Amino acid sequence: MIAYVTMGVDDIARAQRFYSAFLPSLGYKLEKYHGDLSYTLPVKPGQSPVQPEFYVKSPYDGAPASAGNGTMVAFEARSQKQVRDLHAAALAAGGFDEGQPGFRASYGPRFYVGYLRDPQGNKIALFSSNPDEPGRDD
Repeated sequence: MIAYVTMGVDDIARAQRFYSAFLPSLGYKLEKYHGDLSYTLPVKPGQSPVQPEFYVKSPYDGAPASAGNGTMVAFEARSQKQVRDLHAAALAAGGFDEGQPGFRASYGPRFYVGYLRDPQGNKIALFSSNPDEPGRDD
């Protein structure tokens, strides 16, 4: 099981504006720790933390952050509409379009996805596979 994902960024304030435009709508709560950002899912009393957590930090070695080629983090939305809404919110918060929300011929018929780059260039996917919504072939 994946415990956490970390994205390196050079501008924490810019990254906070971008990630806070959509992660709270997916249930994540922002906590700041030593100037870095930690987005966590709610934990019910007596339960273990829900994973994965999502961290946004300046690189530990002090070198500039860089986006990984072929690296992407995907967040699951509740519906196709939520994918569209969160994609638009992330773009308005400083993100860059990497693929408008929609179905892709190379994926399953219910996989609805939109792609973004955060202000640092890290690739993000927002997707829904809700079986109660129309699929690509419906």
